[in-house]
Amino acid sequence: MENNFKFYNTLTRKIETVIPNESGKIAMYTCGPTVYHFAHIGNIRSYIMEDLLVRALRYYGYDVKRVMNITDVGHLSSDGDTGEDKMVKGAQREHKTVMEIAKEYTDAFFHDFQAVGNCMPDVVEPATNCIPEFIEMIEGLLDKGYAYQAGGNVYFDTSKLDDYFVFSSAVEKEQLEVGVRDDVEEDANKKNKNDFVLWFTKSKFEDQALKWDSPWGVGYPGWHIECSCISKKHLGEYMDIHCGGVDNIFPHHTNEIAQSEAYFGHKWCNNWFHVHHLNDRGGKMSKSKGAILTVSVLTENGYNPLAYRFFCLQSHYRKPLEYSTEALDAAQATYDKLAKRVASLKEADGAVDQKLFDDFKAQFTETISNDLNSAMAITLVYDVLKADTNDATKLAIINDFDQVLALDLYNNGKKLAENATNVDADLEAWILAKIEERKEAKKAKDFAKADAIRDEMLAKGVAIKDTREGVVWELV
Repeated sequence: MENNFKFYNTLTRKIETVIPNESGKIAMYTCGPTVYHFAHIGNIRSYIMEDLLVRALRYYGYDVKRVMNITDVGHLSSDGDTGEDKMVKGAQREHKTVMEIAKEYTDAFFHDFQAVGNCMPDVVEPATNCIPEFIEMIEGLLDKGYAYQAGGNVYFDTSKLDDYFVFSSAVEKEQLEVGVRDDVEEDANKKNKNDFVLWFTKSKFEDQALKWDSPWGVGYPGWHIECSCISKKHLGEYMDIHCGGVDNIFPHHTNEIAQSEAYFGHKWCNNWFHVHHLNDRGGKMSKSKGAILTVSVLTENGYNPLAYRFFCLQSHYRKPLEYSTEALDAAQATYDKLAKRVASLKEADGAVDQKLFDDFKAQFTETISNDLNSAMAITLVYDVLKADTNDATKLAIINDFDQVLALDLYNNGKKLAENATNVDADLEAWILAKIEERKEAKKAKDFAKADAIRDEMLAKGVAIKDTREGVVWELV
């Protein structure tokens, strides 16, 4: 295999060729969700781009093993060591147990995760499954002198490292050393401001819902330790690629590197892949803003989840992407038009032109293996449709590309064509009448009635959405 798959490595701050520890194989770890609430579409953008990376590596010829954790304990409302436990907070909000909350939101997460075309990770591991592994690594860090006990808790001692701020430039390191977490409550147990908790005991939360016996007292693990241990359990001491959103870089991924390399005694992961934020017009999307826009909500509002994937793929993973209803409307319209065009291709229209297929495949491989240029990959789909060749060749090439893009253009285009021909006159009249009734309700500011009409239509298999050109509908 020619080894020329490259992307931007956050650790070295440059685009580099991936050189795996074992030839032909990629050990990959993805930070999963903290399952105290729904994952919003900004979270899902990261998982779409990580899925694109997995698919691209496999298309290129690598055997990829992807591990994802589920955080169901230990993540506080601050990404440091302050605030409330997010899982307990979620359980209190909904008057359920922590495990009920974890099950509900894990199921919701993977529903939306798969709806946008993502393939499931090879391993999914909840943090609560790995308490013995956490204890073993913490004991090892204590034995090696990289951790200490104070106030009942166990902390990692960052002063023992030559370079704690591994992702930062010299200027950024100086800023972090001066100002890190000055705006949050101080933990008097810490020797150094940057130190972080490996194990909490009742000295932190007397009434913690989930707790286990440990050599240091009854308690529970800190957030950062789980990823190091789960990756060790399933990938061993070496990892090729670690993925996450840019908000994970500090302190989460910084702390993972610190504890992992202190424990193993060698470099842990060579390549770090980070996806930038999805913003709305008010800034970065977050759960703290109130109403959470999820993939399921987009679907209820009449959007195809794969149109959201298409929207994400039109932008580069290292650039912030701004979401708006207008932008998604445009992406849906473009996606539908492209899907219909692909679906109009005739499978039996001649033999596949192998030379042209190979030429386009080479172009596509070069595009996706060069820092995941997803927008250019979509442009290649249009180039195929314009090519001077038969439909069978075009369809074969586009289906080949879809191993990576996962847009399912042909099947969705067929559904759109079928929906257009399967509407009888009575149903169409009812739909138009309901749209008009909803329009009058909105004009009268009776939004509850307008929502009820939308729900009534959806129950009958008709999804609607508001666009600048008016209301559009489709059978679902």
